[in-house]
Amino acid sequence: MAPISATSSASELPTIKTFAEFSQRVDYSLMDSLQADPQSTGNGHDHHYRQVFSGHYVPVTPTAIPAPEYIAHSKILFNELGLSHELALDEQFRRLFSGDITVAQEPMRPVGWATGYALSIYGTEYIQQCPFGTGNGYGDGRAISVFEGLFKGRRWEMQLKGGGPTPYCRGADGRAVLRSSVREFLVQDYMQALGVPTSRSLTLYVSRSETVRRPWYAENSKSIDPDIMVDNPVAITTRVAPSFLRVGQLELFARRTRSNAHQGALNELRMIVKHLIERNYQQVIDQRLAFSDQVIELAYLFRGRLTSLVANWMRVGYCQGNFNSDNCAAGGFTLDYGPFGFCELFDPRFQPWTAGGHHFSFFNQTVAAEANYQMFSTAIRPLLADNTEALARLDQIRDGFAEFMSQEMEAMWAKKLGLISYDATLVDELLQLMVLSKVDYTIFFRKLSQIPDLLTDLKESFYSPSSEQVDARWSSWLQRWRDRITSCGDIRVTSAAMKRINPKYTWREWLIAPAYKNAEQGDYSLIKELQVVFSNPYEEQSLELEKKYDRLKPKDFFNAGGVSHYSCSS
Repeated sequence: MAPISATSSASELPTIKTFAEFSQRVDYSLMDSLQADPQSTGNGHDHHYRQVFSGHYVPVTPTAIPAPEYIAHSKILFNELGLSHELALDEQFRRLFSGDITVAQEPMRPVGWATGYALSIYGTEYIQQCPFGTGNGYGDGRAISVFEGLFKGRRWEMQLKGGGPTPYCRGADGRAVLRSSVREFLVQDYMQALGVPTSRSLTLYVSRSETVRRPWYAENSKSIDPDIMVDNPVAITTRVAPSFLRVGQLELFARRTRSNAHQGALNELRMIVKHLIERNYQQVIDQRLAFSDQVIELAYLFRGRLTSLVANWMRVGYCQGNFNSDNCAAGGFTLDYGPFGFCELFDPRFQPWTAGGHHFSFFNQTVAAEANYQMFSTAIRPLLADNTEALARLDQIRDGFAEFMSQEMEAMWAKKLGLISYDATLVDELLQLMVLSKVDYTIFFRKLSQIPDLLTDLKESFYSPSSEQVDARWSSWLQRWRDRITSCGDIRVTSAAMKRINPKYTWREWLIAPAYKNAEQGDYSLIKELQVVFSNPYEEQSLELEKKYDRLKPKDFFNAGGVSHYSCSS
């Protein structure tokens, strides 16, 4: 049976009930249309770190975790893909997505693939993280794609996080611990439910016999950096996306082009950009256009996706923590959930990752996005070198990023406040008052969505009492805001609209930590409970769940290592 065409009607596709049926969906566009590293092995036994000088990917086999045990799967994504839920417990399916690719059935291939990419931080290229000092050892150190296929007419790539070492592992073990795997598994479904573009979660399996030692925080630690070594169960979560192409990948091929690293460098850059268009922009970029025009359309569309993405992050209180170019998906969605966090106590400088610095803090994400976009536009520039007009258009799009980002942010703030149009004075004063009163970001905006008459209703979101002087400022602001709301129409309609923008339930690390701690003991009930809560973050849920998940952060968790802040040891 040949792979199903991308033009097939979704209504013609039955639920996929067996691993054999699943395997028939495979369609390797990346491996079929791009070039493998010429120094790679055909069998994929390529697990020691080394320099990779050319090629778009390295064929590599994942390293299976021993004695894999099922924890959870995304019911939402399974339904979207047309997969039977029983598949998550199927032995061959479980073995594949816990790293054992020997179960691959034709037309599947018995190898996966890992990709290299470059690193830039705020528009500056770095090679210090590469053990060879060249940048040729930087890439997917423990992320291995094992499947790419068509489901209900859409192309999806499935990638194991923690699937073992690759040539890009830089000497590490290629494993992911249960703690970080639970976090990534849960947050991708949560972000999807929030309406924020994101990679997706498929499955989560843990090994009951393999552990790795990592630095982490002692119980009740107030340390900034991890202060103990901990033995952690290893796990594999499978993340899913239309592609995992990153800005950093384009940078890698552009760098090789600029330095004339090899004869085919420019062609490899052209191939990866063409592949990006086919994988992530096929529906919106006319393939009949001249390639230079397609590249310009790509630059324009990616700008729109990236600015919209970051505005959505700000809307829901998400902080990426480490928004380097290698963590910036060229398809315009959230990728790589490592040092992320969600703002509880409102602080524009909120940064959960101890190594992230102020430059990657909550309110600086718009600036980080612009720096990544600058690197993106620089990377595609060699493809337009002989086209003066196209280069001018590219520069115009690039130079307009800040204004475009500002427009997206203004529209976002207007929607959060239920306004027809943005009011800078109203928003600026509100943000100042939120800092002064130490409000909880999510609870405050949800309370505001009720369009309260009295300040006392909003005070339920305050972490500390406010002074009479500050209360007077709040009352004045609230009255002016209500006047704007009431002048624009029915406040019940406005309130309902605001509740669709401002979630009821947010990610609170102190409520996530017990889930992965219990999972270490084989108790997965809290993970299942969080899946339910996070699947409907805008909806009112049971009183029991509301009392548990819709509340202020307890004082004991402020400045708590592993909860209020954490390293990226995963």
